[in-house]
Amino acid sequence: MPHPLLASSSETALPIWFATEETWPQVSETLSRPALAFAKAQGFAAKAGTHCLLPGADGNPVGVVFGLDSAKAKRPDPFLPGKLVTLLPDGVYRFESAPPSPTLATLAWLLGGYSFNRYRTRPAKSVRLVTPVGVDADDVTRIAEAVAYSRDLISTPTSDLGPDGIEAAAKKIAEKHGASFKSIVGDDLLKQNFPMIHAVGRASAVAPRLIDFTWGKAGAPLVTLVGKGVAFDTGGLDIKPAASMLMMKKDMGGAATTLALADMIMGAKLPVRLRVLIPAVENSISANAFRPGDILSSRKGTTVEIGNTDAEGRLILADALFLADEEKPDLIVDFATLTGAARVALGPELPAFFTDDDELAGEIARMSEAANDPVWRMPLWSPYLAQLDSKIADLNNTGGPMAGSVTAALFLRHFVSAAKSYVHFDIFAWNNASKPGRPEGAEIQAARTMYALIRKRYS
Repeated sequence: MPHPLLASSSETALPIWFATEETWPQVSETLSRPALAFAKAQGFAAKAGTHCLLPGADGNPVGVVFGLDSAKAKRPDPFLPGKLVTLLPDGVYRFESAPPSPTLATLAWLLGGYSFNRYRTRPAKSVRLVTPVGVDADDVTRIAEAVAYSRDLISTPTSDLGPDGIEAAAKKIAEKHGASFKSIVGDDLLKQNFPMIHAVGRASAVAPRLIDFTWGKAGAPLVTLVGKGVAFDTGGLDIKPAASMLMMKKDMGGAATTLALADMIMGAKLPVRLRVLIPAVENSISANAFRPGDILSSRKGTTVEIGNTDAEGRLILADALFLADEEKPDLIVDFATLTGAARVALGPELPAFFTDDDELAGEIARMSEAANDPVWRMPLWSPYLAQLDSKIADLNNTGGPMAGSVTAALFLRHFVSAAKSYVHFDIFAWNNASKPGRPEGAEIQAARTMYALIRKRYS
């Protein structure tokens, strides 16, 4: 099925001319004299992000001019053409001149046209783009639809998307691609040795669970994705202040990102053996909630002293990561809305990633740049392991007031030793303001980077 924001025929499509402040004099020479006169009368000078809808003699639009980043810009945004989907009136459009990356411009068009409509009806727009020559319509559609589905999950409040709702969403993706699906729920987690997932989720009215699905041919390189699925995080007995709870429906952003990436991989039929693990819980408060000072055992056998019940994500990930590691996969990737410290260090738009594999880190950096999906490597600084020391257990789940994202990553790394490569992403999963291709609200970060990397590495 073609994407609703893409069109197949260009016969009646209105042309879009791209220009920078430097190239505008040359581009303007290709316009009709009335169109150019109108653009000049409007003061159009091809400043980045500006546009002018050009009228014909009958007053109806005959085309659009749009300003791209100047050649002097230090970091031009290849998603900038995606701004047009929110600016233009209904109709079909085509790129008359090529933007720097037609593929990223097309993807930005599709991603920028997203809106979350589950609870409020919005006026429907029909602003469609003819797929530019050389752009793989199937691939950009696959990516955009995977992102849209997972953005919807992040935006859905916990009243409609608890741990059981995360399971249903994962099962839908698994069934879509014929993956083998199972889930371990409630006290069965204890019977099958996932004690930390159980401890974190046991206080909720909805039982905790470990979602597990597998796809692809046996014998292919094994890639395992692990996503933090905290449907809501009160902080537990170390309760968060009210203002800090307002966004906690997005604490399952790691799970949503994992599902988006899995959807892309399976949809493209990449030659890997894919396994997806999502520990899904609600960190709630009741008489049986786990407590500060408790000692939890883990699947690995490592004992963990609870320094703070609001550092719960790393606990559920640890059990899932050790399960993933038991198969000695070629690559383990985890995504988690894990620490505020990562946001203090890098802000909401630049997810941190951690890996000991320098070759993998270099690949991630290159793919991130090519995909316009920014991430930034942070150090796994082993001396900070001392911050996780406990006097009565093997580890503490908190590492002190400084370098919080690093100590959290070091805690997770403790549970991965057999995998050939491992990378942890500490993501925010939200856009605080709208930008081209990135509407305000839920966001899927780093998935497109890893999709490009896995596609290149294993195809």
